[in-house]
Amino acid sequence: MLSWKLPRVLHITQVPKVFQEESIMSGYRQPRSSAAECVVSIFHMSNETLNIWTHFLPTWYFLWKLLAFLWVWDVWTDSYAWPLLVFMASCCIYPFTSSCAHTFSVMSTRARHICFFFDYGALSLYSLGSAIAYSAYCFPDKWVSGVFHRWYVPIAVLNAAVSTGLSCYSRLGLPFVHYDPDITERFPEVDRPQFSKGIRSMAFIYPYLFDSVPLFYRLCVCAESDVNLLHFRHITLAFLTGFLFAAHLPERLAPGCFDYIGHSHQLFHICAILGTHFQMEAITMDMALQQELLAASVPRPSFRLTIGAIATSTAFSLLLIAAFSLALYWKPICPGKEKPA
Repeated sequence: MLSWKLPRVLHITQVPKVFQEESIMSGYRQPRSSAAECVVSIFHMSNETLNIWTHFLPTWYFLWKLLAFLWVWDVWTDSYAWPLLVFMASCCIYPFTSSCAHTFSVMSTRARHICFFFDYGALSLYSLGSAIAYSAYCFPDKWVSGVFHRWYVPIAVLNAAVSTGLSCYSRLGLPFVHYDPDITERFPEVDRPQFSKGIRSMAFIYPYLFDSVPLFYRLCVCAESDVNLLHFRHITLAFLTGFLFAAHLPERLAPGCFDYIGHSHQLFHICAILGTHFQMEAITMDMALQQELLAASVPRPSFRLTIGAIATSTAFSLLLIAAFSLALYWKPICPGKEKPA
């Protein structure tokens, strides 16, 4: 007879340091869980449950938006739709990858690092997808076809690679570097958490600020409009997302009180998804408003700067993730790091 055994949750003192979250005192899942146990755990309340669902459910909303877009636009022949196609695809990929990373991150210490390497790579692709859409539809009229506009997407491709590399480095350090096996101080994520968090924050703040330069100009200089209001909402939520990620509020004010519901990671997931929703609405509106103007003044979006750019960035990100993942086996994990703190 089959039995349904709910996973047991643990206190912070019962899990290795690498699995611990700042000011989250309880609700930890069992480290070294199997893949099946990880899947079962998403239906049982832990401090990760809402982290998973706040990104898994919106994935299907964004996928529905993508399918609706494909139903209306002939993307095979109309290159004007390619930037929005790339952006919408990235909006589906990043929350799905994040939900998978949170689901399977307790299989082992190495699995945790690798899961979040993919999470960071997906966020970098989303940043590039945003830049490709901004370049096609959202640039101020005075900047279209200028030097900055011509180099905007190539720089965004470079930024995505740097973002993936820096964020992976923030967890692991330099890959394929020889370490004395007697030294336990190896992973910035554990040994220097503030340094790790700072590097990771900058890895995503800089690409976002670069991508948003055209929007900042429009909001500061151009007249108010419905589409600019949507962009403003997106930017406001993006800054709130970054603040919650860095500040660890409200759990820092009352450790243990927000372990299951209401901690900063859940809140920043929600803010990120709402911001992406407003961003998608704004870009779609800009696309419709700018179609005739751009068609008359600039060439249609090229394969090289849309699908080609995202494919190139994906290849670079996968190579970086593979390098850092292989380095986890080159740089063995000390037994001391696996013990509860």
